[in-house]
Amino acid sequence: MTQVDDTLATRPGRSAVSAKGRRELLAGTVGGVVESFDWTIYAVLAPYFASQMFAGNNELTKLLAAYAGFAVSFVVRPFGSYLLGRLADARGRRFALMVSMIAICLGSLLIALLPTAASIGVAAPALLVLLRALQGVAMGGEAPSVAAYISETAPSNRKFLFSALSYSGVIIGNVLCFAVVGVLLLVMGKPGVVDGGWRIGFVIAAVFGVLAFWVRSIAAESGEFESGKREAQRPKLAGHMRNMIAVFLMTTGVTVGYYLGTTYMPEYAAQVGAAPAASSNLSMIPSLLLLIAAMAVFGILADRFGGMRVFRIGLVLLALCTVPLMTALAQGWLPVWAVTTLYLVLGVAPTIALANVLSARGFPVEVRVVCMGVPSTLSIALFGGTFPLLAQGLGAAGYLAAVPWVAATVAVIALVGTALFKQDRIGEGLA
Repeated sequence: MTQVDDTLATRPGRSAVSAKGRRELLAGTVGGVVESFDWTIYAVLAPYFASQMFAGNNELTKLLAAYAGFAVSFVVRPFGSYLLGRLADARGRRFALMVSMIAICLGSLLIALLPTAASIGVAAPALLVLLRALQGVAMGGEAPSVAAYISETAPSNRKFLFSALSYSGVIIGNVLCFAVVGVLLLVMGKPGVVDGGWRIGFVIAAVFGVLAFWVRSIAAESGEFESGKREAQRPKLAGHMRNMIAVFLMTTGVTVGYYLGTTYMPEYAAQVGAAPAASSNLSMIPSLLLLIAAMAVFGILADRFGGMRVFRIGLVLLALCTVPLMTALAQGWLPVWAVTTLYLVLGVAPTIALANVLSARGFPVEVRVVCMGVPSTLSIALFGGTFPLLAQGLGAAGYLAAVPWVAATVAVIALVGTALFKQDRIGEGLA
């Protein structure tokens, strides 16, 4: 059936179609909130718990050790994507999403309860890193399972809108994380947060996880998975290698653009002297909220004009606008909030809004989560997780001006990936 036929077929039952998939959308979105909150809360609170959880007298060394735990959770993500992807492709999307949420929630709760290094010695940092690795495995399977679940449960003429709305949970999680840490610092002060107040952040993360698990427990399994599971077989990855390589390349531009626009932007603004780091961080909140709105708009446009077409436009904008916008920031031609908002809305929004579902629909249902999850999480680990470190290193070496050129180049690489992606495997209306 063509895209036009699908659209026409849904019009008589518009109310039924609009209700279809809403609970499933909520189940996917709350997972993104929890995943993002857990992921970010560790990095934001690391300066406060490092002195308690790592032994030694050198505070910088202890902080670096805490960040090493953050890096470990990136490294194990591809493994988690394969492990939980196999589970999702064999037992169902809903089942895998519930397992991943249990692991994420349990990891946060146990981190909140961990004894300090003063109490149990080296066991404290060892257990902390182990728990972060557990969460990394779970998070590696979370995003691709959500992508498959949303692509299979969303109405046929709203797949990309649902994709954008589900991924907005990641942005909401970031905003909530900054809000929670801000309140903790306001109420307890820095000494109070260091002296155990940081544990409250992980308790809140665990509570969010329980709520997300409950939402997922009452959601339905993917009908597309149910209808195809009788024909499921062991994934034969070689037959889908071209699209897996394409997904890997496409994800590079998305993840670098996202980390530059969200994680590294305040630091870049501070290094070029555009604004202090504190005010840059505060300016991120309205920009992130506008990013959510822009993602929904691009989701609607993708459902109307085609997902790959809109996705490529976003990559072209990333390739063309990154250097001029960062130059305008460095030269003082535009304020931080304007550069951040333009970069997020024009380039980041159309790519992260569509990438998950666009990639998921490139593979058959019986191997979908594994085939899109492994290359995407591997790309995120290699390019997204290391980008802030690479950018910091370039700045320290006196090559800060090269940072936007790196991001623009990676966007071009992602465009090459879209050329490799075989359109004939994509679901209806996605080309």
